[in-house]
Amino acid sequence: MARRRRPPAETGRATVLHPLVAEAAHRVGADAVGLVDVGCSSGFNLLVDRVAVTYSTGLVVGDPSSPVQLEATVVGERPVPGRAVPAIVARVGVDREPVDVTDPDDVAWLRAGEAEQPERLDAAIALAAAEPPLLLRGDPIDLLPEAVGRVPAGALPMVTTTWALARYSVEARLRFLQHLDAVGAGRTVAWVSAEGVGVAPGIPTMGDRHASGHSVLGVAVLEHRTLRAEAVGRCWSRGRMLSWLVDG
Repeated sequence: MARRRRPPAETGRATVLHPLVAEAAHRVGADAVGLVDVGCSSGFNLLVDRVAVTYSTGLVVGDPSSPVQLEATVVGERPVPGRAVPAIVARVGVDREPVDVTDPDDVAWLRAGEAEQPERLDAAIALAAAEPPLLLRGDPIDLLPEAVGRVPAGALPMVTTTWALARYSVEARLRFLQHLDAVGAGRTVAWVSAEGVGVAPGIPTMGDRHASGHSVLGVAVLEHRTLRAEAVGRCWSRGRMLSWLVDG
């Protein structure tokens, strides 16, 4: 524990990532995407199409037969869209200390940090190990251009941040946006986020107060260095409850 930080053994973020990734791809008209997860830890966010998510409205997205089954409550008037995530042709995670789910020592360290749902964690580990993502070690913000460059031509690079940017200073978050802008000069890039109110630079706060107890779901597209960003929802309890705010 003195040598390594405790990795987040979070396996449930696809409840918000699935509709966000599908929405961003729909807006661009992309039929193939490459995911780049910032602060990836063990890369579970990169499994968004391989898990099953059941919403309280009865909607099921992802792979219904997946060993990783997630649930989320939907509140508000608008339903969560049921669009499918397009083909994922690249899965790249960036972290200062990525966790390799094919390494027994890394897996033991990951399991040591999970007390609530060890069975779901083991299922996610097996799912990730079956086709491991590419993990890049280093500062996630500084490595962002390299990570986006790993996405094949013809696929939409889609950067994902889920409660990752709060670890950084305001200056570092602005540097993140600058790197996105730079890589967006040569190709269209999307960014989807679930971050605390006011944490994700460029994502509208909808007038919500900072530290208000919920997070804002954002979709941003950078095309020819022009940023189009929108807040599309709110969520609570790290995605266990969400409210979708735009028409499907």
